[in-house]
Amino acid sequence: MRTLTAVGHRGDPYRVRENTLPSIRSAFARGADAVEVDVRLTRDGVPVLLHDESLQRLWNHDVRLDEISAAQLKELTHGAVPTLRDALMEPGDGRLMLDLPGATPEAVGTVVGLVRECGARERTFYCAGPGSMLALRAADPGAEIALTWTTLSPPRRVLIDAVAPRWLNYRFGLVSRELVDALHRDGLLVSAWTADTRRTMKGLMAAGVDAITTNRVDALTAVRAGFGR
Repeated sequence: MRTLTAVGHRGDPYRVRENTLPSIRSAFARGADAVEVDVRLTRDGVPVLLHDESLQRLWNHDVRLDEISAAQLKELTHGAVPTLRDALMEPGDGRLMLDLPGATPEAVGTVVGLVRECGARERTFYCAGPGSMLALRAADPGAEIALTWTTLSPPRRVLIDAVAPRWLNYRFGLVSRELVDALHRDGLLVSAWTADTRRTMKGLMAAGVDAITTNRVDALTAVRAGFGR
């Protein structure tokens, strides 16, 4: 029986605002093995935890992150948006899955350098699409990668060889037992996102996935216990 990794999606967002340190702590407190966080850079090149390109949805400021400095971001959000350094220096045994949406090679290099500086390579891994993950592999040949894939058409062998992912990271609706078995035969682990109902979680576990990303960590850990995984 494979072990299932429970991943909190941006922390524990149904209880605490996503991509914040309290949300990360809440997810780990409820049994998450890892927490997926989104990393973007401010205008002055500071990696921070934010999913959107702007502050509008979460912080009600119609301003793009790449148009403001880290100091301005701190002022606008009263310090509630953590820097990646803040998150990496948090104590605890859980891992961080760093999602790098639309990251340029320069941004990837900045993030990888900070992870190294914080001595956090062993407790981090990365996810995003092919472009960002190719840049990540170039920046850190030993990094653990979950290549996000959004179609049932399999990645080309040349891409797999270049990125060398440990995981393929699929939207949950694409996952089937046949897909999981085929990827396992190729030596890849399978991660599914973002599953929030117990029925979906049970179906993914029955399909044999290795990790599930969810907004409801407490529900996932309860279902996992029922499966003995």
